Amino acid sequence: MRIIIAVAGILLFMYSCTKYNSDANRIVLAQVDDKYLFADQIPVKTNNGLSREDSIIIARNFIDRWIRNELILKKAEENLSEEYQAEINSRLEETRANLMIYQYEQQMMLQKMDTTVQETQILDYYDNHLQNFDLQHNIVKVLFLKLPLEAPNIERARSWYRSDEQSNIQNLESYAYQFAEKFDDFGENWISMSFLLRELPANIENESYFLRNNRYYETSDSDFHYFVNIRDFRLKGSVAPIEYVRDDIKTIILNNRKISFLQDLENGIYNEGIRDNSFRVFK
Repeated sequence: MRIIIAVAGILLFMYSCTKYNSDANRIVLAQVDDKYLFADQIPVKTNNGLSREDSIIIARNFIDRWIRNELILKKAEENLSEEYQAEINSRLEETRANLMIYQYEQQMMLQKMDTTVQETQILDYYDNHLQNFDLQHNIVKVLFLKLPLEAPNIERARSWYRSDEQSNIQNLESYAYQFAEKFDDFGENWISMSFLLRELPANIENESYFLRNNRYYETSDSDFHYFVNIRDFRLKGSVAPIEYVRDDIKTIILNNRKISFLQDLENGIYNEGIRDNSFRVFK
């Protein structure tokens, strides 16, 4: 078994501007039997901020790992049974075929598949599949405010957070920008009730009872006041609002369209093969 290492060429390659396009002109750094490691395969760049010495160390380590791997591979090829090597080659060919098919399908979908989902399509799917959109947890639309105990004019904040008037909401936003530890207005977006509960110090065990009996909720701990305006809620087991599942429905529609597109693509190629006499079946 023959091993040749030519480290001297590392710097010559790494600090050269010459591009080598043929094996005859490439700088050989190591050889294990009939396999070669070339300088342009070393993953060291001259513009990565490393010193000349660090680059050499990285290159030497890469060469050593390459040699060790090639030696182990050679030993495996010498000692594994022919049956097992044939199985490995079969798996590699199957993997190659699957990757080729996958990349081709992805390319065809990018070029030819319609990825636009109209709002009417989302509404139609939602109306026809309501049974699939039962909520698995409680969801809410809320305004949440967390204020330090020493924040000024808390009574004004208390008045503003209970209001749905735009002017008062703007006043609260301005106030929160100056004094709040946290301020979130989810008045237009549904969030999980568990997300809200993580922000509150109190342990609320019966979420359904809490939501049914609290429009405005306030509590405090040793550091903060917490204010919650529950603008809307849906309970676990009820049908999810379309706003909450719109993105999921869009994904479902696109996935169904993808399946149909790929089936049509496969059938089209198969029918093309029939017309062109591209295959035969032997009985």
